[in-house]
Amino acid sequence: MEKKLDLEKKLDRVSVHDSINELSERVKKDGITSMLSRFEAQEKTRCTYCTQGISCQLCSQGPCRITKFADRGVCGIDANGMVMRNLVHQNIFGAAAYTYHAKTAFKTLRAAGEGKGPYKIKNESLLNSVATSLGLSSNGNAKETAVKVADFFWSDLHRDSSDESRLVEIFAPESRKKVWRALGIFPGGPLHEVLDTETRCMTNIDSDYVSLAKMAMRMSISMAYCSQLALEMCQDILFGTPTPHETSVDVGIINRDYVNILPNGHEPFVGAAIIDIAHRQDIQEMARAAGAKGLRVIGSIETGQELIQRYPTDDVFVGLTGNWLNTEYVLATGAVDLFAVDMNCSVPTLGLYADKYNATVASVSKLVHIPGVKLNYEYTPENAEELALKLINIAIDNFKNRKGKETFIPNKKQTAIVGFSTESVLGALGGSLEPLLDVIKKGAIKGVVALVSCSTLGNGPQDEMTVAVAKELIKRDILVLSAGCGNAAVQVAGLQALSASELAGNGLKSVCQALKIPPVLSFGTCTDTGRIAHLVTAVAGALGVDPSQLPVAVTAPEFMEQKATIDAVFAIAFGLYTHVSPTPPVTGAPDVVKLLTEDVEALTGGKIAVGNDPVSAVDGIEAHIMKKRKALGI
Repeated sequence: MEKKLDLEKKLDRVSVHDSINELSERVKKDGITSMLSRFEAQEKTRCTYCTQGISCQLCSQGPCRITKFADRGVCGIDANGMVMRNLVHQNIFGAAAYTYHAKTAFKTLRAAGEGKGPYKIKNESLLNSVATSLGLSSNGNAKETAVKVADFFWSDLHRDSSDESRLVEIFAPESRKKVWRALGIFPGGPLHEVLDTETRCMTNIDSDYVSLAKMAMRMSISMAYCSQLALEMCQDILFGTPTPHETSVDVGIINRDYVNILPNGHEPFVGAAIIDIAHRQDIQEMARAAGAKGLRVIGSIETGQELIQRYPTDDVFVGLTGNWLNTEYVLATGAVDLFAVDMNCSVPTLGLYADKYNATVASVSKLVHIPGVKLNYEYTPENAEELALKLINIAIDNFKNRKGKETFIPNKKQTAIVGFSTESVLGALGGSLEPLLDVIKKGAIKGVVALVSCSTLGNGPQDEMTVAVAKELIKRDILVLSAGCGNAAVQVAGLQALSASELAGNGLKSVCQALKIPPVLSFGTCTDTGRIAHLVTAVAGALGVDPSQLPVAVTAPEFMEQKATIDAVFAIAFGLYTHVSPTPPVTGAPDVVKLLTEDVEALTGGKIAVGNDPVSAVDGIEAHIMKKRKALGI
């Protein structure tokens, strides 16, 4: 009975956002499969062994499960080894995805340096700063310097796991490097760390759960510095470092009378090319000749986050619809002309929705193939302009075909201040961290929490847990830095508007109003985990302490997929208290649970906390922050 009540509570609506609930009703009436209907079906068939992590299908002797009748798999692995090995497999996927994105970013920066493709060096000062950090000479030639930086990043990406990463050595805090060397988890390059870790996770190789956990942390460190931080540096050099500005979010930004192009996924390269070309008058005239008022570009999920962080909102680039759980429902508006999907978070039903709601979907990555989607292209830096023009023409043709057909666009729209980064935070503080440190020391801000999360139906309606946790944190005078799909959650919920300071505690409210910032700062995508770590490193350095000593924590209120798991493991390795929800599939191994939630703190200073109740979760975070404040004497 309790299970039934929980299920009914979970599924009374699909989202915390009214716009998505309205579109969900339309989809339901149209009788098309949806995220909600599939969740309902799967919730009735969950395997309790899988939810605990104690099942394995790696070899032909299985599937195996750990039960009261069988305490080991056929090969001999116990519950601890099985659970940790399953968890590390998820981490491998996440590390590989971030590294693939990094590889593309490095190729794009190098192409820009060689004068191939449409991209220019927008932030030459950052390029020179990065080159100096890497020990490279710039000689005043931006293009040559771009090639050198790209080659350095590329080399470290491929560095053997037996050699120490140069990027980790250059950018990680000295105190952390000491910890990582002592634990034997100072990594090489991510490609080789992924290779080593994947091989360890085969049948009958590494079955020791502590060893596997250490390898996951080692891989996460390499991923954070050699993939995440490096790729964001490349994108900042190419497209500009994020600076605070106002944008618009939610599906109400879609206008049926325009040709609407939505870049979707995690990489900004094709979307950036489309935005630049879409501003040309001849392109707008083409759209008007087709009967539209013009052509607009609208960001979707993480690709959209990358774009809104860097591009101003105007008559052509109009903002962001939301996170990955929105995508089916956004197509259901009937007003999308082209959904251009790159790697990651492009759901398998997009072809069905395109057919039903008069849209065109095109893949722009060699990785992505979706049933029913016949337009598959491969982005390269050299073909970016040609590809963008082709996609624009496809969108205009789609508009001609859908013109006059039924649309349904909920009248919901929100403003958000976006574009925060280490550089822009320093800028807002007058070039120094001292003002931030002063308000933390005085207690106006108790601490800082990085909200780096996905969006999931696994612990309630879309974004409900994320919004509740963020509201609870700011109410207690805790500043929030948000990234990932959780960033869209708080944007659409209005927590990145200046008016959101009214929801904050008196201390945080006064700081927000003085600096003219919201209480939740947009740090972009899940990829920006490395960027956030860079800011935490700067704060720790200014105070002369290790990151684990700071009144800082991490929360992933709605983790969903494999990239989130590697982010969480890095947070632990970095020394941070890390709350996650829903509870990961580890509960079938009490020793693993104890390692992640207790024992690892003595090794790295970080640990995992779980919990699906937002108030209880924030109670734990606040207690941790107050403990760190007391230890620092503030």
